[in-house]
Amino acid sequence: MTRKRTLVLAAPALLPALLLAVACAEKAPAGSDAEVANTEHICSSCHGFDGKSVSPTFPRLAGQQKEYLEVQLKAFRDKTRADPHAHTYMWGMAAKLSDPTIAGLASYYAAKPPAAGTADAASDVAEGAKIFTEGVPASEVPACAACHGDKAEGNGAIPRLAGQHRSYIAEQLENFSSNARANEIMHENSKNLTSQQISAVAAYLGTL
Repeated sequence: MTRKRTLVLAAPALLPALLLAVACAEKAPAGSDAEVANTEHICSSCHGFDGKSVSPTFPRLAGQQKEYLEVQLKAFRDKTRADPHAHTYMWGMAAKLSDPTIAGLASYYAAKPPAAGTADAASDVAEGAKIFTEGVPASEVPACAACHGDKAEGNGAIPRLAGQHRSYIAEQLENFSSNARANEIMHENSKNLTSQQISAVAAYLGTL
């Protein structure tokens, strides 16, 4: 059994813990420090301590843009984000989250220092850096930096990409390209990227 399948099969095992956390949180006011702490404890099972996940299946949340986190958590809760990982992991996890709790979680993770980038294959990183900063004019692919910033830190509803797991970024770009993750802007920006170009951009972002 591959590691990825093991993680997928492990997801249902988290549900009892989630239900327990929800039960505990119901005793505290919505969005209170106690409720957010109870919920964050469950989030850490996948996303790691302080949002610095070690598994590429789960994105790093530390230092992520607060507004982006709020938008995504509400989309998971409302089932309007329907890519494979959203359906497998986050629909159930976010189903009972209140708006105040979502805001508290977003503030918590946004305030954490982001994970440091890691070294990767030099040729991929160089190719990815060029695409990120210049785009691919011949394929009508714009520069990623135009929206995500020169250092890929994001802004508001535009996510931080710096220091994210390479394979997670690559998978999300593939999802945007195929419309498995619906986002009109990102679909247009990614649909003409080759798999190698996607992998290279993801490699570069993982080093930041």
